[in-house]
Amino acid sequence: MRIGIVSETWPPEINGVALTVHGLATGLAARGHAIEVVRPRQPWLGAAEPQFETVFTRGAALPRYPGLRFGLPAGNTLRQRWSQERPDAIYVATEGPLGGSALRAANALRIPAATGFHTRFDSYASHYGLPWLRPLVRGHLRRFHRRAAATLVPTDALAQELAALGVDNARLLRRAVDTQLFHPGRRDPALRARWSVDAGTPVMLYVGRIAAEKNLDLAVRAFRAAQQQQPAMRYVWVGDGPARAALQAANPDFIFAGTQRGEALARHIASADLFPFPSLSETFGNVILEALACGVPVIAYREGAAREHLCNGYNGYCIAPGDAEAFIAATATLGGNPGLIRHMGRRAHEGTARLSPELVIREFESLLRALAEEPHHEHDTVAIHA
Repeated sequence: MRIGIVSETWPPEINGVALTVHGLATGLAARGHAIEVVRPRQPWLGAAEPQFETVFTRGAALPRYPGLRFGLPAGNTLRQRWSQERPDAIYVATEGPLGGSALRAANALRIPAATGFHTRFDSYASHYGLPWLRPLVRGHLRRFHRRAAATLVPTDALAQELAALGVDNARLLRRAVDTQLFHPGRRDPALRARWSVDAGTPVMLYVGRIAAEKNLDLAVRAFRAAQQQQPAMRYVWVGDGPARAALQAANPDFIFAGTQRGEALARHIASADLFPFPSLSETFGNVILEALACGVPVIAYREGAAREHLCNGYNGYCIAPGDAEAFIAATATLGGNPGLIRHMGRRAHEGTARLSPELVIREFESLLRALAEEPHHEHDTVAIHA
């Protein structure tokens, strides 16, 4: 098949969408498909990727997120290109201006298109002091995804949420984790020594954007509660973002490791002991699977990956959404019990063995093939003007 993949974020940008979409594109190319990637041109040079045919479009910096960009509309370019060399199916991974123009171009040419629901942009508005924007963003998401033949989601719960929003075309595409890369064997005593901890000192870990929508205040409160049980405990933060400077100034005892990728990221995760994940704004949370695969028990709210893969009291703690006191108590309980950390960590690693990336790629391939083979229906034409 010839498959077009449109994304407004791409490595070396570090976020779940960029890494997920890159993994899907790489997997499809490895299975012999011709992959055309449409994405904004980045101001830095990334590694050459000869397995893809890349179409660069104009982009602009994303406000408040240095290093991230969004794509500007490219509808005319894409209509001309896809008229000359027609893809069998299109996957639009992001809901920004580039993604919207790609979806309109695909519909105009009657090329079957799927979208991905990766980011809870509607929840971000409240975190940045703009709650009045939330209904407008939800309206945009509804219109955007209803224009697609299918919207791919990683969990059943998210499919139900989209249905409540008025998007009834959700199809499940589960997430996977590279269990060869993310593995307890990556634990690095030398790295822990740089953190000034010995084998018996627990290390709490944060991985992700250091930004308001990640519920950072709860992360800090949970650590301070656990620190009451284990005064020598350290808190390592992996990532960067607009809230880092203030957080670092307020907590000089925290260790900030910056952005990590690949094996370095795996070493940081595997060298930690517990991973509280306080965010309520995720559609999934890939890092939860990465922590579990590394044998690090997770404390998270019962949403996204946690709902699907955390068993409360077995491989971590799965907390009712919004119950901050329960989240703090679970973190303190686990942080103060090294034996429980080891026990849950073994179970966490064992539970990820079945999450094969190859299986997810085959499911993605099957979904796109089915879309390419489906006849067009009347609602496709109507949706173009929605």
